[in-house]
Amino acid sequence: MKISRRRFHQLAITNTALLMHWRFPTKAMADTLSSKQASSTSEGELLDLAIKVNNHEHKLKIDPRMTLLDLLRERLALTGTKKGCDHGQCGACTVLVNDRRIYSCLSFAAVHDGDEVTTIEGLANGDELHPLQQAFIAHDGFQCGYCTPGQIMAAAALMKEHWGPGDADVREGMSGNLGRCGAYVNIVAAIQEVRKGGK
Repeated sequence: MKISRRRFHQLAITNTALLMHWRFPTKAMADTLSSKQASSTSEGELLDLAIKVNNHEHKLKIDPRMTLLDLLRERLALTGTKKGCDHGQCGACTVLVNDRRIYSCLSFAAVHDGDEVTTIEGLANGDELHPLQQAFIAHDGFQCGYCTPGQIMAAAALMKEHWGPGDADVREGMSGNLGRCGAYVNIVAAIQEVRKGGK
């Protein structure tokens, strides 16, 4: 079967448009999907959750399948905590729960009833940056910055954990937080400055 060049281009454009529509649904399609997902969990299946996030009390009804990461980002609009790999392998979603670091993408929100959560938004004291935040800026401990909130939260936990004094100890303590840039050396320097009571 022979196809003219013009007909070939018409078919290619049509197929591409169909694929793009399937891959990137319209807002109406997304809204419909969202409402279907919401209705799939009836009111009786929702759980009551009382949680303190960055010193603010929240009482919510949540889907029992919701992760802590999705609760922070989608329900509380705290988007500083990043969704990276969603498999607990990159550390971009690191937050503190009762002063201990966890991967929020791997933890169901429902298990944190009564807990205290600190995210990157709650680390500073008003307009006064946390010493780690200041050190990361001073040492240029980031490039694109996507992994930086998780790096800083992990570093905040590291300060209270029992690690040796050397750079190698810091690298080991931060090994659960990955970045795609070459800022690791600067991150270690920033952390060490704060650990040693630097500026």
